[in-house]
Amino acid sequence: MATKIYIVYYSTYGHVATLAEEIKKGAESVPDVEVTVWRVPETLPEEVLAKMYAAPGREDHPVITASQLAEADGILFGFPTRFGMMAAQMKAFFDSTGGLWQSGALAGKPAGLFLSTGTQGGGQETTALTAITQLTHHGMVYVPVGYTQGAGMFTMDEVKGGSPYGSGTFASTDGSRKPSVAELALAEHQGKYFAGVAKKLKAV
Repeated sequence: MATKIYIVYYSTYGHVATLAEEIKKGAESVPDVEVTVWRVPETLPEEVLAKMYAAPGREDHPVITASQLAEADGILFGFPTRFGMMAAQMKAFFDSTGGLWQSGALAGKPAGLFLSTGTQGGGQETTALTAITQLTHHGMVYVPVGYTQGAGMFTMDEVKGGSPYGSGTFASTDGSRKPSVAELALAEHQGKYFAGVAKKLKAV
């Protein structure tokens, strides 16, 4: 049977959604892997989102329910940062997983993280570090990307998001900056790397 990878994200301006698609591309390059991209429910009213000039939710990415997480063999969670922590929409989604926590439905499943921050000091590492608590309480197996991409992660010739904790991008404070070629490359690599690990764990 194919290894089922779920990419579950929240995106305000579309940056995290873009990374999700690149991660999907990488994961699908691994044989016998099926990938589905999901978005979590929005918690803000439409009038507030309009004032924020938020991007509309992608209709090709269905809204997931907490119970559906149990169907996956591995899950990558993506979100923008809010003061060094995950956005409230993603936290609200994790807060809805109490039943899965109580039953241990996610225990032992591999999980990874990817994210977007407004600035270079906006939390590329702290956002991931604070998110690991959610995975820990579920007993999930955190799979960081590390430096597995190789030389590209050591270059210093451009500003780029991402870290050993997971792929990432800088959105700028107004959301105007788009993910760079280097950031997209790391996202694709993360998808391929994560899918390979999840496939191995399923075979154990």
